[in-house]
Amino acid sequence: MTATARRPARVLMTADTIGGVWTYALELARALAPHGVSVTLVTMGRRLPAEQRRESRSVPGLTLEESAFQLEWMDGAWDDVARAGDWLLDLETRVRPDLVHLNGYAHGALPWRTPVLVVGHSCVLSWWRAVKGGSAPASWDRYREAVRAGLRGAGAVVAPSHAMLAALVEHYGRLPAAAVVPNGRTSTFALPGRKEPFVLSAGRLWDEAKNLATLDRAAVNLPWSICVAGESRRPGGAEAASSGVRPLGPLPGPRLAGLLSRASVYALPALYEPFGLSVLEAGLAGCALVLGDIPSLRENWDGAAEFVDPYDADALAAVLRRLCSGERARRPLAEKARSRALTFSPGRMARGYLAVYARLLANRAAEEHACAS
Repeated sequence: MTATARRPARVLMTADTIGGVWTYALELARALAPHGVSVTLVTMGRRLPAEQRRESRSVPGLTLEESAFQLEWMDGAWDDVARAGDWLLDLETRVRPDLVHLNGYAHGALPWRTPVLVVGHSCVLSWWRAVKGGSAPASWDRYREAVRAGLRGAGAVVAPSHAMLAALVEHYGRLPAAAVVPNGRTSTFALPGRKEPFVLSAGRLWDEAKNLATLDRAAVNLPWSICVAGESRRPGGAEAASSGVRPLGPLPGPRLAGLLSRASVYALPALYEPFGLSVLEAGLAGCALVLGDIPSLRENWDGAAEFVDPYDADALAAVLRRLCSGERARRPLAEKARSRALTFSPGRMARGYLAVYARLLANRAAEEHACAS
């Protein structure tokens, strides 16, 4: 592929295997394939379990490069981050991509020979501000500087929402060639089924940002049970406790999709959710949505969900009781949620990224032309 081409043929993309970035990366790689773009997906965080490996085989043109290097937000990760950087530069030499797409920050500062995009899905500093109500302590200064350096080393920065992009600017300063590209999800992941009388939520129970403690308190005296799918044990840490909700543990994709199809209501009173992939999946499944009233969720779901103060368990319980009271209260909200969810398609996401890729490649071609003149 020539330096003046405006669409990459090969993309080297990183992804962690612990959170929603894995799902996002597979959706994007699958949506890029019809445009002639093949992806080498480089994984970190933990080795791929069998289910994720099976998922990856369904993506045309996808090549996996696996590792268990710790992620930059994990305790004591910096030696691993450095080793992962050496590995990534070696992969760049071996794979010879047209573009590097990083779904993490620190490696944006590496001496890449290829144009680099950094995507900011979330960050510790914005998480801390939203969840703890103040600035992250000095123990996160190394992380702060590594993220800032990675962002400034990129040729372009993308966030999945305007709210997340604003948070990156607030915490790390001016960004190079910033853009917003919303995430997408295959519409058939979870189709509306015969709805049953229960409320569902999904997310890492140990993550305070999901605010499942408020959901736990709201569950008392509700006419329906609240089920929560997701990991309850923090990596290397203790198990999260719950009493009012029914924890289901981590579920494979097909089982989660089945639950979403049957759930009448999906509730996520989040304190911090830069995009909200689980909300999108619930909307596709035709669930009535009850969400924390935060900027990112308002941005994507205003007019298609009920919003509550994420700290007000009584208000959350009142909304849930009303939605549990009858289909007349739920159906219009569920229909609006599904209609909105269908706009967040993988095709739309791929077109957004292709536009960013094209600008990166055009800028590199212009730089090389200027140097040759």
